[in-house]
Amino acid sequence: MIQRAAVAGGEMAATQLFRVRAGQFIYSRLKSFEGAYSVVSPEVDGYFVSNEFPTFDLDREQIEPEFLGWYFKQHRVWQQLASDGRGIGARRERLHPKRLLDHAIPLPTLKEQRRFVDRLNAGAVAIARAKMAISEIDEDLMMAARNIIWQAGSNPNAWTPCGIFLRQRPLDVRVNAQTVYPFAGVYSFGRGVFSSESKTGSSFAYPALTRLRTNDFVYPKLMAWEGALGVVPPECDGRVVSPEFPVFEIDSGIVHPAVVDTFFRDPRVLPMLRSASSGTNMRRKRIQPSRFLDLKIPIPSPPEQGLVLQILDHRRRVLERHESNLRSLDNLLPAMLHEVFGE
Repeated sequence: MIQRAAVAGGEMAATQLFRVRAGQFIYSRLKSFEGAYSVVSPEVDGYFVSNEFPTFDLDREQIEPEFLGWYFKQHRVWQQLASDGRGIGARRERLHPKRLLDHAIPLPTLKEQRRFVDRLNAGAVAIARAKMAISEIDEDLMMAARNIIWQAGSNPNAWTPCGIFLRQRPLDVRVNAQTVYPFAGVYSFGRGVFSSESKTGSSFAYPALTRLRTNDFVYPKLMAWEGALGVVPPECDGRVVSPEFPVFEIDSGIVHPAVVDTFFRDPRVLPMLRSASSGTNMRRKRIQPSRFLDLKIPIPSPPEQGLVLQILDHRRRVLERHESNLRSLDNLLPAMLHEVFGE
């Protein structure tokens, strides 16, 4: 369940709403195939939903709400119910309440249900704690690397305009209508560069693109103020971006690309990025390359940069060691659900 902002009656088209109560069962007609089922939680008791969210009272003499909630966390259940969805295309399928009410579930005694719920809750807490411990190690190491960079900034002379070590690369790919181009994108909030979809030249209007190279620096003009910046990882080498993504070569003789990446993916940089943005409102703000190149970052000394790289390498090795543990944790809860509910 999520809480949304209040809306005045005059601002909506609906003529009727439904007030939900804690302990009821609810789902989204449109998103049911994605697992949008839930027991109404106490923090949204008394909130309203539209008729796109069928809501049901539960017979508490037959079923525990949490037992039902756990049952609907199973991917196979979403698939079973979606197989009879109505609509055109997967994204428009809607689950009719009758289809849901016709669906049969295993229903042990209330005592057994409570035992299963206690067991699943305990398992979920243990899994969450284990993942949190790994996440905290990751965050601590990343913070240590970032703090070295910020500490270098205590020396005013360390703050260097990006234009000193970044050189914008030109559009170097002429688009052919029949050619398929593998694109890259940049996640907001410091989550880095990723491999996106492939598109045929005839499917977009740009006459030219930029081909990325490992250790280039790239950002989308429109979303940079949300922390959508990063250095190109090896897996995105050779992919392309549109002219809306300025691409820069980093002079590694001045600063290592990993230091630039670590700094600009830090949430503490967001105010700086917003101050360099221009536009009529936050959703349309852009950072033009000329403004970006005027931004200053603290460049640590070569030994300090070396220490940053050592910490980042240690972080990578730690995460690699924990990777199998994370996979096991991700598989544990589905296995527990399968043991409780079977096929």
